[in-house]
Amino acid sequence: MKLHSVVYSIIALVLVMASCKDESVFKISGTLKNPGTIKKAYLLEADSAQINIIDSTAIAQNGKFEFKHPALYANLYKLRIGSAIYDLIAKNGEAIEFTTDENDKTHAYEIKGSENSEKIQEFNKLSNFWGEKNGKIVEEYQAKVQQLGKESDSLVAIYRPMFMKNMDGYAEAVLKFVNDNKTSLAAFYAMASLEPMKYEQQMVAYADELKDKGSFTDNPGVQRFIRQMMTVKPTSIGHKAPDFTTTGIDGKPVSLADYKGKYVMLDFWASWCAPCRAENPNVVKAYTAFKDKGFNILGISLDVTKDDWQKAINADKLTWAHASDLKRFDGATERLYHIEAIPTNYIIDPQGVIVAKNVTGAALEDFLNKTFNKPI
Repeated sequence: MKLHSVVYSIIALVLVMASCKDESVFKISGTLKNPGTIKKAYLLEADSAQINIIDSTAIAQNGKFEFKHPALYANLYKLRIGSAIYDLIAKNGEAIEFTTDENDKTHAYEIKGSENSEKIQEFNKLSNFWGEKNGKIVEEYQAKVQQLGKESDSLVAIYRPMFMKNMDGYAEAVLKFVNDNKTSLAAFYAMASLEPMKYEQQMVAYADELKDKGSFTDNPGVQRFIRQMMTVKPTSIGHKAPDFTTTGIDGKPVSLADYKGKYVMLDFWASWCAPCRAENPNVVKAYTAFKDKGFNILGISLDVTKDDWQKAINADKLTWAHASDLKRFDGATERLYHIEAIPTNYIIDPQGVIVAKNVTGAALEDFLNKTFNKPI
């Protein structure tokens, strides 16, 4: 009986302690080893594109500091201590323990009491690893440029593929991290670090999962991301391309339906768009190589005057079909396809399905080779 009484007393004590836990705030108990001259710590909150200081506290001589702050929802926060920034994810009711050493120039830190914070730390390690790899490539490139005394196309040709290979490696690591941590808010912040134009298909699929499972419904950033992805979903890879009718450069109507049963690339561009004009030689090369194999292009200009449009077509030797609403980004076709930047392109297969998006340069040639030069 006495043993049972002791057990019940312990259980009762645990329950009382749990009931005393303040669910209206999260608490950060921090330790800064070797604080030196650092006297304050700052708590920052990531809100949309802004990062705001929401609290500050003194650091004691023994390096101890503490924050208690309410969170409307689980969100990304940052601790700024000296020149270093540390990420964490906090929600009400969490008691987070944070430790770092000012003498550690890598700004490594330990965090306990928040699984999401541990996951965002894991993601940051991944991000830093790939960032350092790319940083070394950039440093090496800049050193070579300094030796030459000028920029060099041959150097760019060497180092750009190395840089892009690393970026692809980073993206692959991020997508694996997201897949392994789907229930963590850290996965959302990891996915948001990718380039939307290049990884739109993966982002849309991730947003679909978040929406279907009702994940993070109280987090405005997550919900904003889901809405954005649902907006672009109808024009993402794997979906039927929306039909439209616009006006050809000859004044006659042009419809996507005109290309039914054919491969066609919708190429959104403009005479005033320098990146578009720089990409045009690659598009000309691809069209010349594959037009006889069934590759079509419909150029859709965001120009506002026909003269500028026509001059650019002639100057760049763009011999495919052309059309335009002549309303920049406000044209009906541009709004239908959610065009917010150019150049943007969509490759649509004979069944009317979008099979590629924003493929340029060597990637466009590779895609067309795989599509039209399939082994029999």
